[in-house]
Amino acid sequence: MTDQPKAAARSRAPKTSTRRNAPDTVQTLSIDVGGSHVKATVLDPTGAMTADRVRVPTPKPCPPDVLLDLIEALVAPLPESSRVSVGFPGVVRSGRILTAPNLGNELWHGFELADAIEARLGKPTRVLNDGEMQGLGVISGVGLEIVITLGTGMGFAVFLNGALAPKFELSQHPFRKGDTYDEQIG
Repeated sequence: MTDQPKAAARSRAPKTSTRRNAPDTVQTLSIDVGGSHVKATVLDPTGAMTADRVRVPTPKPCPPDVLLDLIEALVAPLPESSRVSVGFPGVVRSGRILTAPNLGNELWHGFELADAIEARLGKPTRVLNDGEMQGLGVISGVGLEIVITLGTGMGFAVFLNGALAPKFELSQHPFRKGDTYDEQIG
């Protein structure tokens, strides 16, 4: 037992991460599909970049086969990775695209993007809505947290005690003059 006050002893205790423990060798290929650009880099287990980010404009139109070809070429010069995480601008359920307002809903509805990227790159792949993906990187994991992202469009995610709440696409709700939030803000 020390003579130090408890608060001082607590402040010197090592900080622990709220992230799942990952082996030191796990490298994650992180891809951000946006309405205007597609970006990628490789992250170490702490989330630090191990390579410079690569970025190219998002083709218009951008059907699934075009995006898959683009991703395959974009990530080729990056260091080796063990898995893939993808942020996608639309509603995503279990790696399947339900909506893609900035890429063309009719082109993407029902497309199994996680399976397609996994088949192309040969690595386990997870796909989430881009706002949800960004939220996972900034939330504290305590209480109710809302993340709003602004880019080509508007993204939105809700978390409760670190768990992602069911998705609703706030940016696509009617807002003003017949436009959605996304159309008015993005």
